[in-house]
Amino acid sequence: MEPSANSVAIVMPCLNEAATISSCVKRAQDALRILAEKHHLIGEVIVADNGSTDGSQGLAEQAGARVVNISERGYGAALIGGFAASDATYLVMGDSDCSYDFVEAVPMIERLMDGADLCMGNRFQGEIKSGAMPWKNRYIGNPALSGILRILFRTGIGDAHCGIRAIRKEALERLNLSSTGMEFASEMLLKSVLRKLNIAEVPVTLSPDGRGRAPHLNPWRDGLRHLTYMFLLSPTWLFLVPALLLFVAGFAITALLQLGGDQEMVLIGGFRIGDHWAVAASAAMVLSSQTVVLWLAALMCSYRDGLRLPTERARHWLSYSRLQYWMLGGFVLTLGGLTWAASIATGWIASDFAALNEMRTLIAAFTMVVIGVQTFFSGFLLSMIAGNRSRHSAVLPKREHAVASPDLPPLNQPA
Repeated sequence: MEPSANSVAIVMPCLNEAATISSCVKRAQDALRILAEKHHLIGEVIVADNGSTDGSQGLAEQAGARVVNISERGYGAALIGGFAASDATYLVMGDSDCSYDFVEAVPMIERLMDGADLCMGNRFQGEIKSGAMPWKNRYIGNPALSGILRILFRTGIGDAHCGIRAIRKEALERLNLSSTGMEFASEMLLKSVLRKLNIAEVPVTLSPDGRGRAPHLNPWRDGLRHLTYMFLLSPTWLFLVPALLLFVAGFAITALLQLGGDQEMVLIGGFRIGDHWAVAASAAMVLSSQTVVLWLAALMCSYRDGLRLPTERARHWLSYSRLQYWMLGGFVLTLGGLTWAASIATGWIASDFAALNEMRTLIAAFTMVVIGVQTFFSGFLLSMIAGNRSRHSAVLPKREHAVASPDLPPLNQPA
């Protein structure tokens, strides 16, 4: 559907909002009148009804809204259906419980007109009225989740979960949003950050819920879903960082045990470690090697699916990932581990099968074998992700789309 020029649609998800829907629609129409007077924009109010049984649909129509019935339940499903029903250039989303004043969407649309792709409301820069937000949400939940967002995605967004926001239709279509639940709001913001959209913020006011009943939002359940979704879109923090920590710990313990020679216990700052620690170190290195492959696979999928845009650094590092290199690396590690284990077996045979005290060395040797086999077959998995091609950089889009990305280390610049 081609967007109509100079048009706005204000979309509200609705599920049994009879107490507040009329007031929300009227404030949204006030916003449209202001936009028409100041900027000659035309617009409409769309209520995306999610199966209300309290007459919300009729009240919304009487107030002047167009009601779109969305059969699939969920906050995200309602908004996706409401957005799809409009061909407006600028889209506004906001709750239908009188917690937001839709007139405050006017400066949001103005920011879009100035070049922003997405404009977020910021309740902490604006006003949070008494009783509008529980203390645990205000001082723990929202600051914590917004802070994690800033760390994981290197963005300056101050209020990641504000329910009123505006987005260009063209930008929305590029994001290809699919979440049907409350994590829809997180998906919109996170994909906008990953796609390097121009994101703005304006202060807004949060008022107490006007429905006189418990909200649909469950702070703990939905907060966990938001957190999980952030990690799903951040493979570096989800996979690579834990993998590196595991590998460093496992390799350090293995090296210290090997350097300890025939000592039954090795001292580390007064703490003694023995052969049992070799088992834990082996497990850590095996898990880390698996997790690094998962990181690279997730990153390749995000490039292939257009979820994030690669930089020149990504192109450089991914150009070294080829099936034959993974096969060669896996073969060398496996052969090295088997040779190491064979040398232990040879010494044992030469001793006329005397008592063998090579547990930590044998564990290290077979750790190499396991990691080598994993590496060998991981190359095939990555080639499948790359479209059954040996060059894994095949997942990358054309070079002119490359932009900054936080997920790969910078290249060393030549002097």
